[in-house]
Amino acid sequence: MKAPVHDLQELLARLDPEATLVSRHLWLTDFFDWVRGECVSPDASIARVKLFLDALNARPGMAEQAQAWWRNLMNTVDATPLLADYGFASRSAFMSELAERLRLKLLPATPETIDAAELFPLVLDRAFDAQWMAAIDEPLMHRLQTLLHSGTSSQPQDHPGDAQALTVWQNAVLQAVMFCTAQVQATGFSPELRLRMSANKLEREPFHNLPYEFDTVRAAYVAHASSGFDADAPTHALLQEALQQFRERLEHCRQAAASVYTHLDEHGISVNLVFRLRQLRERVLRIRLLLDCLTSAHPSASTARLLGQLVLVGQERRSLRALVASNSSLLAAKVAECSSETGEHYITRTRAEYLDMFGKAAGGGVLTSLTTWFKFMLMGVALVPFWDGFWSSIIYSLSFIAIGLLHWTLATKQPAMTAPAMAAKLKDLTAPNALDVFVDEVTHLVRSQVAAVLGNVLLVVPAVVLISVALLLLSGQPMIDAKEAAYVLKRLSLLGPTLLFAAFTGVLLFASSIIAGWVENWFVLHRLKSALRYNPRITAVLGPERAARWSIFLRDNISALASSISLGFLLGLVPAFADFFGLGLQVRHVTLSAGQLAAACASLGWGVLQTGAFWWCAASIPLIGALNLTVSFYLAFRLALQAHNVTGVDRARIRQAIWQRWRSAPLSFFRPTQNS
Repeated sequence: MKAPVHDLQELLARLDPEATLVSRHLWLTDFFDWVRGECVSPDASIARVKLFLDALNARPGMAEQAQAWWRNLMNTVDATPLLADYGFASRSAFMSELAERLRLKLLPATPETIDAAELFPLVLDRAFDAQWMAAIDEPLMHRLQTLLHSGTSSQPQDHPGDAQALTVWQNAVLQAVMFCTAQVQATGFSPELRLRMSANKLEREPFHNLPYEFDTVRAAYVAHASSGFDADAPTHALLQEALQQFRERLEHCRQAAASVYTHLDEHGISVNLVFRLRQLRERVLRIRLLLDCLTSAHPSASTARLLGQLVLVGQERRSLRALVASNSSLLAAKVAECSSETGEHYITRTRAEYLDMFGKAAGGGVLTSLTTWFKFMLMGVALVPFWDGFWSSIIYSLSFIAIGLLHWTLATKQPAMTAPAMAAKLKDLTAPNALDVFVDEVTHLVRSQVAAVLGNVLLVVPAVVLISVALLLLSGQPMIDAKEAAYVLKRLSLLGPTLLFAAFTGVLLFASSIIAGWVENWFVLHRLKSALRYNPRITAVLGPERAARWSIFLRDNISALASSISLGFLLGLVPAFADFFGLGLQVRHVTLSAGQLAAACASLGWGVLQTGAFWWCAASIPLIGALNLTVSFYLAFRLALQAHNVTGVDRARIRQAIWQRWRSAPLSFFRPTQNS
């Protein structure tokens, strides 16, 4: 980065009104570097601005030279794109804007431009600039206004009937308001928004007369300018009335657009739709700021406030994280809400529910034993890594789908669902006994998860052993031979990277829940339930009754199916792709790992129980389960807290309450109490 210019005398010597366009822009960049200095404090920058103005006044003819320089700058650079479009997406789609921001971050800009929107981020490229601009007081603002606005009037060319010649700045601001108004109207007329607006908002049709309302404001402003902005002139009252009507119209437009949010639960959330809504809202706010620059009691202060905001907008304009976070927050909330509703079903509160959970988990463990068998059969085929991962994904997916359709459960899929349910309970802990109720829910959740893990593991082990014994009796060969069994003991040993892989598997479990929520939202957004039920081609093939049943079934189970399929492919294919890139990542799923260990023991016989290798593997199983569950729960919990906008939680108080419960009733975390 070029070192900033620290010599005021050099700056003044280079202040040439007749310099080339690039030279003027480079001088402007150097000037703001000098004002900024070392970014020590806003007061230091303000002092430099005052020093610059004093130096202009101290030198004969220098103020006039600076005014001529400013006139040439304003007459060659178009400020309207900066005021109207800077900070807004040049494209209406989310992915297009993402690509545009990547371009802005990676490709350098040039000062050889007449577009102020391109020049502005080169000149004012620090968040500190907004701070010192906000610190400019009224006397200094008056001095700057006197210097910059002197002799910069220009007759607007697109309104030849205007009697008063406006300054270049005033004309640029009016043009910017006109462009923003057109953008607001175009966004409001887009079918994606219009069809989702509330009926009572549509009846008002706020977007139709928006340009007419602005034309009235413009005519009133020009008439008031002709009177010299006399507060006692009749034109002042006409301007205030026109402004009031225009602002009310803008507010109606904003409310009409905001009504779309109430329909997102029913119709699904589109990132592009949220993107358009945010753009419309920001356009309305920009119009208000621009109007303040012309009509407020202190227009210079409003202008400084606008420029400061443009600096901050420019910082955010290049941020990929800000774009993704701001436009995907509602989708994350929708995913968290759906997961929260499902997660409530996995929290047991009574002894009967606890036993029912254990029974469902036992069924999942038995079915996972078949998954283990099929997986070892596939390993015997010795496919290349990709196809081994692909067919492993098919086996896992079909197994998880079968567990869901039989209303059994897999313990590791629960944390991503229960975490949003727990996060929702943190919204209000100020009510009496709210903390005790939350701690009760924590104990219910922990013992529900314990029941699910025990049900899976305690049943998958004997089921795998029985399958292996049956195979030995029928074919003379166990599920796996001694060589594969030794390999299993090596893979699952606590002495290796097993715990790292278990934590990585927790990330995949969380990712599958996000995919499931996204698919469910996509299903609702595109109204596939209605399409499956009423589409003529589908009903012609299936018949109306069967089509109705299928549509209801898919709507009720689309999230579970997406979760099962995505988890299966993540567990199967991610290790294959990681191996291709030399990362060496593998998965360690507690139920599958327990089944693999049982198969190894059945192959090696009772003698394996006397070896250290077995006990290192046995010790890893509970730790694998703990990491699978805690990592998945943690990630889902963090996402749910952000989605539900839960802040200000006294974590120390919650931890203390949970610890107190652990000390007073530790068994309540593992089994139902007598009162349950």
